[in-house]
Amino acid sequence: MFAKLSAAALLGVDAYAVEIEVDVAGGLPGMMIVGLPDAAVQESRERVRSAIRNAGLPYPATRIVVNLAPADVRKEGPAFDLPIALALLLAQGVVQQRAPEHTLIVGELALDGALRPVRGVINVALYVVQAGFTRLIVAPDNAQEAAAIEGLEVYAPTTLAQTVGFLQGREVLAPTHPEPVAALATPLDLRDVKGQSAAKRALEIAAAGAHNLLMTGPPGSGKTMLARRLPGVMPLLTRGEATEVTRIHSSAGTLSGGLIQRPPFRSPHHTVSDAGLIGGGGIPRPGEVSLAHRGVLFMDEFPEFSRRALEVLRQPLEDGVVTISRARAALTFPARFMLVASQNPCPCGYYGDSQRACTCPAGLRQRYRERLSGPLLDRIDLHLNVPRLSPDELLYAAPGEASETVQRRVDAARAHALSRQGAPNAELAGQALREHAALSGGAASFAQAVAKQLALSGRGFDRLLRVARTVADLAGDEQLSEAHLAEAVSYRGA
Repeated sequence: MFAKLSAAALLGVDAYAVEIEVDVAGGLPGMMIVGLPDAAVQESRERVRSAIRNAGLPYPATRIVVNLAPADVRKEGPAFDLPIALALLLAQGVVQQRAPEHTLIVGELALDGALRPVRGVINVALYVVQAGFTRLIVAPDNAQEAAAIEGLEVYAPTTLAQTVGFLQGREVLAPTHPEPVAALATPLDLRDVKGQSAAKRALEIAAAGAHNLLMTGPPGSGKTMLARRLPGVMPLLTRGEATEVTRIHSSAGTLSGGLIQRPPFRSPHHTVSDAGLIGGGGIPRPGEVSLAHRGVLFMDEFPEFSRRALEVLRQPLEDGVVTISRARAALTFPARFMLVASQNPCPCGYYGDSQRACTCPAGLRQRYRERLSGPLLDRIDLHLNVPRLSPDELLYAAPGEASETVQRRVDAARAHALSRQGAPNAELAGQALREHAALSGGAASFAQAVAKQLALSGRGFDRLLRVARTVADLAGDEQLSEAHLAEAVSYRGA
């Protein structure tokens, strides 16, 4: 007895077809799984056997061979449990061979036959549509994720027995429809931050142009508080961006629910490994820089990260992607994120502070600053000092603008940039930068003097123009002026 069924597996953030072939033949009882399965796939033998028996369905007391094709690609994870069980039932004639036509099936089985969610279902749903399937069967906890993809019928039975009944025509399941998107509340409001008007302005510029930002200041000055409120002033994700971000989080197993609507915020600890930050593994998985795609990667205590971890940031900061090569696969992950970093001015944290004296020797301060290389700092658009608040500011400072108010200005500036060049200002390069950040007259002379005085590299000069372009967009000006450049220059020397 032979049967086959369509399933899918993940390779990076993309899904590919896996055909489940089951042969039930004479021989000693037992199940053998071939096709480069990992340990989780091998263990599906026990889950499948228990789930079928506990569902009251027949399990053959003979030799069973399961092949996962293509046989030369490593398979990992429990997503093959449900299709293996159904293929085995197809081979026995419990389910008609034509029942699962145009249907792709993924899901993990509990020992009692209940369906459990697996990672990467939205990626599988995208593949299903592209491959011409019309139906996808998943666990209930994956249903909303899959239903976010249009042009697909998603069914979410709760158990193996219900799945069999549905394929036999005895059970009626309604297709899952995406839940309506509720209004998104801003979890952290910028008006909670007292004082720090210059820092709030820098956050607004960073959000409008998708610029990288480095904040330097003593402990307790509000650097982390400011950074955590940045997603609340950034534009909400477009449908295409939301799908990109959701695919990454789904493949990493960090997704709960449907499409991610707000820019993600990731804050890895400074002890994070290179693989945790950039991505990696035998079959590479996305790291923090990819999980922050279209959002914010906040690196607190920036100099405390390992030098190697910091230097591997340079390529994704410049290119917006991460390529990870391993013996088994070379995969590219999206990594177009905003880097927001914070640091103390010295190891003790109080160099230049108005209230407390620094206790660090000059040599120690120098070594602390040298942990951040020039090429890395050159890739950060905005450098900002965040001073300690005075007692009067702590007690009597009036609340600032709400995040919602700032977000409206940011939305307008970002929309203007997108309509002009199709990308945020931080991504302007080459001829597009020369065209949309053109200088003339006094502005050109001013920029020339600044470049000479600050000894700007070519990359640094381009970043100065991008920030000035964002300042002009926030002001509603088409032409760059000396005032726009002067504000951009103020964020280069901190």
